[in-house]
This record gives sequence, C-alpha cells and structure tokens, in this order.
Amino acid sequence: MTALSREMSQDEPAHQAAPSQEVCVMESAEQECCERVTINISGLRFETQLKTLARYPNTLLGDPSKRIRFFDQFRNEYFFDRNRPSFDAILYYYQSGGRLRRPINVPVEIFLDEIRFYEIGEDAIEHFREDEGLLKEEERPMPSNEFQRQLWLLFEYPDSSGPARIIAIISVMIILISIVIFCVETLPEFREDEHVFNNHLAQNGTSGRRSSLFMDPFFMLETLCIIWFLFELLVRFLVCPSKTSFFKDIMNTIDIVAIMPYFVTLGMDLAEVQSNAQQTTSLAILRVIRLVRVFRIFKLSRHSKGLQILGQTLRASMRELGLLIFFLIIGIILFSSAVYFAEVDDPESAFTSIPEAFWWAVVSMTTVGYGDMYPITIGGKIVGSMCAIAGVLTIALPVPVIVSNFNYFYHREHGAEEQVEFTHVTCGQPVTPLLAECNKSDSKPSLIKTDNSDDDDVNPSSFLNCSPLEEYTGKFTDV
Repeated sequence: MTALSREMSQDEPAHQAAPSQEVCVMESAEQECCERVTINISGLRFETQLKTLARYPNTLLGDPSKRIRFFDQFRNEYFFDRNRPSFDAILYYYQSGGRLRRPINVPVEIFLDEIRFYEIGEDAIEHFREDEGLLKEEERPMPSNEFQRQLWLLFEYPDSSGPARIIAIISVMIILISIVIFCVETLPEFREDEHVFNNHLAQNGTSGRRSSLFMDPFFMLETLCIIWFLFELLVRFLVCPSKTSFFKDIMNTIDIVAIMPYFVTLGMDLAEVQSNAQQTTSLAILRVIRLVRVFRIFKLSRHSKGLQILGQTLRASMRELGLLIFFLIIGIILFSSAVYFAEVDDPESAFTSIPEAFWWAVVSMTTVGYGDMYPITIGGKIVGSMCAIAGVLTIALPVPVIVSNFNYFYHREHGAEEQVEFTHVTCGQPVTPLLAECNKSDSKPSLIKTDNSDDDDVNPSSFLNCSPLEEYTGKFTDV
C-alpha cells in the first residue's frame, strides 16, 4: 500500500509538469507573435509586430527565411537600402490586410519596382495596375522553329538586329512614298487629266482606260509599294507564332485594310462597264475606296515608338476620354438650346434651330471659333461666354490623367531601351555560418537584444550580412 502510494506520488509531478510545459509553450508563442521588429529603410526606422508580417508568409517580409538575409545582428534590425516613401504603403499593405495604395510623391515606376522587390505578389501588382489605369504588359510569344523565329524577329522587331533595322528603314521609305503618291495625285493638274480621261472613257468605253492604266506612273509606283506591303504581310503571317493572334492584332488589320483598296480598284478598272449610270456609280465607289488608302499612315506606328506610346496612352485613357466626350455632349445640348432661345426673336440670327446650333456649341466649347456662326443679342453673347468658359474647364479636367499615362509609357519605353546598368550596394548577402548556428538554437536571431543597438558610431563592415565592398552590377529591375 505504501509502495503504491509512493508510486502515485511520484507520478503526480509528471502529470502536473505536462500542463505547465504546454502553458509555457503557449506563452512563448504568444510572446513571439506580439514581439516587435525594427525595419530600417535607408536610415528611416519602422516598427511593427511579427504577426503583422506573418499575414503574408509568401512575401519577402513575411517569410523569415527570406528576410533573414537582410538582418543586422549588431543593430538588431532589418536593413533595406530601398526607397523610403514607398515603404509607408508597403507596411500599410500588411497592416490593412491587402490594400495597396501608392504615395502621391512616388512615381509609378519606382513603386512598381518596390512592389517587385518585396515580393508582394503578381495579383497585388495586377490590382495596382488596374487602379492606376495601366495596361497589362502582354507577353511576346516567339515561333518554335529557329528559321521562323529569325524571320519573325527580322520583320516584327526592328531593334533585334542590324538587318531588321535595314528592313524597317526600307518599309518606312515605301510607306512614305505611298503616302506622297496618294497626296500628289490629287493636285489640280493631275485631276484635270483624270477628268478629261474619264470623259473619253464615257464616250469610248473601257478599252482606252485598260490600255493606259498600266502606263500611269502613279499606278506603277503604287504597284511596287503594294508588292512590298503584300510580301511583308505574307512573310509575317507564315512565320507568326499564332495565326489567331495575328488577325487579332490591330496593326495587322491596318496592313490588310491598306492593301485591299488597290486590288478592289484594279478589279473595278478591269471590269466591263455597260452603261454611263454604272460608270458614275463605279467612280463614286472608287473615290471612297481610295480614301481608305490614307490608313497607310498608321503603318508607321509599327516602326515609330512615339506613335506606339501615343496609342498605348489613348488605350489606357479610354475611361477619361469617354468622360470628356460625355461632358462635351451635355454641354453642347445645354448651350445650343440656350443660345437658340436667346436668339430666336432676332430675324438676322443664324441659329434657326437647336440642331443648327450644335455646330456652334462644338467649336465654341473646343475654343476653335470659326466665326461662321455667332450670337448677336446680349443674351446670346452671355450664353456664348458661358459656353467658352465651360468648354475650357471641361477639356482641362481629364488632361492631367492622360498626361500622367503618357509619362508612364514614355519612361517605361525609354527605360527598356536604355537598359541602364548601375552599381548598387546590397545587404542581402548569403547567411553566414554564425547566423546559421543561431537558426538552430532556440533563440530568434531577428529578436536578439544587444547593448549596442543605439550606438551610432559603428563600423558598417562589422555588420553580419552587409559589406560595402561586395557589390553587384545589374539592370534597374534586378532585385
């Protein structure tokens, strides 16, 4: 009996020790989550809790194995030689549960670079780009075949090689020649010859037109230009990585539209014409089709970075442009109605109806003012003054957003071309054996308290992971 009681008395401390150990573990875990951590951003210190950073464990600050590279054991803090104003928004991302807001004084390019450095994630970057009104950067697929890839680079990317630049120069020259032909053939002397020729055609049928069509110098130059355009289009179509994406590209659509008028015009010229009525209809159709040739000027955007930047800016600013048009429509309706009723009693007024006043409202709100229509009465002049002032304010409202988008695409395009290399001092060196041993111990290296943490007169070379002599050279986007 005594032995049994002795055994029970010996087992009681073991049973009591187990709950006490669990309580200690829970207390240490709670203390660890509530522990504060110091983050030094180029000399500006931030303090937060570890549990705040642990909300996003896949990020640079949320993953202990990633951020340990930047830990300074001597100062007991994490040091990042990064942009200081941007870190306010980065830390707020952890504190707010995923809301990413760019500071006003930080450019978009710098903030995007900081987001990528701290590994916030692609989803957050996409949401940020949508909030900023920026377009998603499209991937550029390449053909799998080596020969097709070389041809694709040769005709699609002028900056890829020297021969590609030569082909781009030839293409630009032919586009300019085609545009010059389109403009020169409308001169009065050439139009008079065409008028006489058309009268001769109406009397003698189409035989004369057929025989002299191929002798026309404008037609011969136009044929040479079309041969080059067709050759370039066919080569890019045959070697493109995706036929579906090829037809979805707006630039390829412009190339096709620029070529079609030539073949339609040639077919109609070679067709038999039976009557004068059919001749008149054919000539009207030909004039409309020839007008489509003006779209060839957009072919220059394939070789012009400036036109590409302008197109990207307009695409990114469609919402602001839509608001501008909507405001202009409202103003046109309001002021055209007001000026009509203000001028309706004056018999000499040019505003005979509200639709007639639409033109005046458009040229007044856009500050053009042709002077063909203007108010006469005092009430009409007051309405005209209000219309001009409202037009200036309406146009000026969305302009800053459009300019901001243009600056973004301009700097992004030129930054990608220059590929500036620079030397950057980094503190993200590999973990030393001493720090690796600290990881194996029970203590947390990121929470080590030192007596010299407030000492400012320290040697930077004595930092555990930061050496001013170790540098790397890379692109601006390298992290």
